Amino acid sequence: MSADLRVRVRLARDEFTLDVDLALPAHGISVLFGPSGSGKTSILRCVAGLERSVAGRIEIGGETWLDDAARIDVPAWRRELGYVFQEASLFEHLGVQGNLEYGLRRAAKPGGRDALEAAVRLLGIGHLLAREVSTLSGGERQRVAIARALATQPRLLLLDEPLSALDRARRQEVLPWLEKMRDELSVPMLYVTHSADEAARLGDRLVLLEAGRVRAAGAAADLLAAIDGTAALGDDVGALVAARIVERDEAWGLVRAEFDAGSFWIADHGLAAGAAVRLRVHARDVSIQLEEPTGTSIQNHVRATVEAIADASQPSQAYVRLACGRQRLVARVTKRAVHALGLSPGIAVWAAVKAVAVVD
Repeated sequence: MSADLRVRVRLARDEFTLDVDLALPAHGISVLFGPSGSGKTSILRCVAGLERSVAGRIEIGGETWLDDAARIDVPAWRRELGYVFQEASLFEHLGVQGNLEYGLRRAAKPGGRDALEAAVRLLGIGHLLAREVSTLSGGERQRVAIARALATQPRLLLLDEPLSALDRARRQEVLPWLEKMRDELSVPMLYVTHSADEAARLGDRLVLLEAGRVRAAGAAADLLAAIDGTAALGDDVGALVAARIVERDEAWGLVRAEFDAGSFWIADHGLAAGAAVRLRVHARDVSIQLEEPTGTSIQNHVRATVEAIADASQPSQAYVRLACGRQRLVARVTKRAVHALGLSPGIAVWAAVKAVAVVD
């Protein structure tokens, strides 16, 4: 992978020393994931030029923003990036249109008006332009804040837990717009969260942080299904399955999502036939059988091959990673079950899936 964003920084904190070396692609969403105090926001602040005494090098698309050895430190206001905070930092006295115009004036680039109009369309806020900021919901405020950041035509967009201050309903309101940005924009994004659900739904690449260090980095699907302890996701260990809607059962309110090695029946959310979907299957919702399940309420079961087995965090349990064609599933079962079934790498089994969530 050719990386157009390189972040190699060291920064002393009271609680820890941030020491990371990241090579990230110049497209899609790279999620910085980890518990509070792991260094996620500190990385964003270093990239934005908001931290002093940072050692290292930051480069995007061949342009150097920081190189302490060469005494290069481009000031924050000259770094071509947009920054969206946890709380939408809108100017209350300007109104929605005024806030967006502020983004234009700040950038002062050719094509700014076109960029603003494109952001308004992308985020579906045209009907909000005449509104006062005080009348907006939390989700609307964040969409306006994102549009204002995009109006500056940034080379990089930083999003620092943009959904954390919203209730569940407002988060569900904003998430589809973030997905649309990921799929339609060419601007790379660094997205901070401690929510595994957000990481699964939005992330192309995942960086797992702990105490200022990178614990693991890679494709989101790979790390969310990791069972070797690198991810340490606990109950959030699971798999992402790329599938496509192929059939609708209107009588029971279900659709069938097919992938290369099988299919899952899932709740009908109105997705059209042929639509691509990203499915999340938690390890806790997968069981393993040696014979094809019959006479059971579990409707989804697929052929699989045991790929690897590892200890879970609880001493009595184990994770079993399963290969289903090009896709992967993970099952969390007891070690007693592993022994009783004679599970080992290479064994052919059936995976029974109790729950499947559509995340994208």
